[in-house]
Amino acid sequence: MSISVQNVTKLYGKQRALNSVSFSINKGEIIGFLGPNGAGKSTMMKIITCYIPPTEGTASVCGFDIKTQSIDVRRQIGYLPEHNPLYLDMYVREYLAFVAGIYKVPNIKKRVEEMIAMVGLGVEAHKKIEALSKGYRQRVGLAQAMIHDPQVLILDEPTSGLDPNQLADIRELIKQIGKEKTVMLSTHIMQEVEAICSRAIIIKKGDIVADQSTVDLKNITQGKGYQLSVEFSGEVPKSAIERVGGIAKAVSEGKNLWLITTDTNADVRKSISELAQQHGHSILTMTRKEQRLEDVFKELTLE
Repeated sequence: MSISVQNVTKLYGKQRALNSVSFSINKGEIIGFLGPNGAGKSTMMKIITCYIPPTEGTASVCGFDIKTQSIDVRRQIGYLPEHNPLYLDMYVREYLAFVAGIYKVPNIKKRVEEMIAMVGLGVEAHKKIEALSKGYRQRVGLAQAMIHDPQVLILDEPTSGLDPNQLADIRELIKQIGKEKTVMLSTHIMQEVEAICSRAIIIKKGDIVADQSTVDLKNITQGKGYQLSVEFSGEVPKSAIERVGGIAKAVSEGKNLWLITTDTNADVRKSISELAQQHGHSILTMTRKEQRLEDVFKELTLE
């Protein structure tokens, strides 16, 4: 077990940031840790990385307890906080060598060059960090998080500020890292979670509201209805569509194009085809819209 969290509660005065949270993450998993702003994501990450203590409960990383073995925990973790803390007046190689020295990494010069190549910093490695764009500063942050070859990576908004090309590179890098290590990733980009995470934990107001594989999460509303995109060859009135059994509502998305929402999981395609025939038309297209992780996230976290 790479990360184990047991009944962690965190209070800031009277404000409850985390409410008896428990979960575990195995080696080789890439977990999306999701939630709206203020849900408790960063607080949980700071507790696991020993930056702040829990009010109640405990956690362990690679078998080391965060309360009694915090130095051992920190050796196992690479951490990239949401606000990337860098020494802006240092050069890229100088900063990475400084961090490697803190961790007592053997053959520092070789390791620094490996990390520069791994995160794609080669063309910028001769510059001071203050001269880098936000995207390249994120790459420096990733490099410092991985330079001591940790078993667990905790990344808080790691792709913030990256352009689409950089996004693809960093996502692929995280996927490769996740084959051998444990990655806990916080992000607001649901497409990112779908692309690289095998599982997602969703937290709302300090409580976990979902902990499932990303595939299962997209089916979490199964039984509550689904959506069909239907294009008729001619005009069919909205009122007629909504009178069909099993259809909750119809929303126009263009000429003769409708987004139809059902109120059950029953198949209504035959009824829609019959409706088209009744009005002297045919069906040009009919596609069931797959539930997106973003839709599930909204349903679970909105008031």
